[in-house]
Amino acid sequence: MTCWTRRQFGCLAGAMCIGALRPKTARGQAKAQVLVIGGGVGGATAAKYLALGSEALAVTLVEPKARYTTCFFSNLYLAGLRSLESLTHGYETLEQRYGVKVVHDSVTAIDPVAKNVSLEGGATLSYDRVVLAPGIGFKVGAIEGYDDAAMRIMPHAWTAGPQTRLLREQLESMEDGGVFVLVAPPDPFRCPPGPYERASLIAYYFKQYKPRAKILILDAKDSFFAQDVFEDGWNRHYPGMIEWLPVQFTGGIKAVDVKGRLVKTAGDTFKADVANVIPAQEAGWLAHQAHLADQSGWCPIDPLTFESKLQPGIHVIGDAAKAGNMAKSAFASNSQAKVCAFAILAALTGSERFAPHLFNTCFTLLASDDAVTSAISYSADPETIKVNDFFLSKIGDKAETRREAVREANGWYAAFTLDIFG
Repeated sequence: MTCWTRRQFGCLAGAMCIGALRPKTARGQAKAQVLVIGGGVGGATAAKYLALGSEALAVTLVEPKARYTTCFFSNLYLAGLRSLESLTHGYETLEQRYGVKVVHDSVTAIDPVAKNVSLEGGATLSYDRVVLAPGIGFKVGAIEGYDDAAMRIMPHAWTAGPQTRLLREQLESMEDGGVFVLVAPPDPFRCPPGPYERASLIAYYFKQYKPRAKILILDAKDSFFAQDVFEDGWNRHYPGMIEWLPVQFTGGIKAVDVKGRLVKTAGDTFKADVANVIPAQEAGWLAHQAHLADQSGWCPIDPLTFESKLQPGIHVIGDAAKAGNMAKSAFASNSQAKVCAFAILAALTGSERFAPHLFNTCFTLLASDDAVTSAISYSADPETIKVNDFFLSKIGDKAETRREAVREANGWYAAFTLDIFG
């Protein structure tokens, strides 16, 4: 499989399908009401493409925050390679250019029988269809002692914004020669390469400013995505700085002691100067409130439409969806959102039905001048979503190839966020 150019990315964005949509609303005819809950990558994309697709829909996006900070590329902020502001986006264009009504409030309940949602501010919104993009939640009690209060001392930084800023501040104040402990979660979780990119880019920062610092990765797994590529990068860029311990060596992460900044495994206790604890994950709490998640903690969906298998009329996209072999990533969420939008448009307006086209692509930085790429295409059938084709950078790539990937990554970020928010 070849890597997509930014020109090809514009086609993948679904623009070629829009011309076949947009049926007009007859004068006096009531518009179908579609609520999109959650203004992250999946939700914002779905709202935009639903509004683009037909004037017969009234699209409302419900999101409590006025601005959204992307988790993807937030590791570059931790390394001092980007500002947090450059990763932060608003919803003005969705509202002004595409006609999406944006409501900054929190949903407290979804009633699939009455077909309405309740907002924290007291309002109730009716719907014909809901698109729910609730993101991730953390499994309560997965690590003893790691609760909301502990997160303010040992940040997870797995939802970008204040947590990311807190972790950066702790890294800046850490003494040279200190130990940074990163707890990597069990599968499945948001962004499989993310913890290991984070270790790489924090090592990049340490190499410049705290060269005697050490990084210890305590993993809940015995292997991880693109492990050989990461370990090759660590050996080349940061020899002796990063140590990775799999679960077979530690017996698993059991508890934290916030006061002592200790991480306890089945067989040992590790002292951290800075601890980044990323716990086990599941679908966001609203998915559970609406009875959309099964015993796995994730939301089973129809692979062709992303409609919930548990609650008709509600579609679940993004990290919360139980989407076969699709990774939980920003690009996957964006891809799912388009498939979902076209399915809803077909159901509510009678527009053309499109076969699902699902993709994931990712740029992962090992250093400021060394990035690796992955690209995956998927096929969907009524039962599941499977990997169709796969590309991943290899050990031994030329240095210029990796430098070019860094340049492409920056262009990709600009084009991708424009597709979502602009």
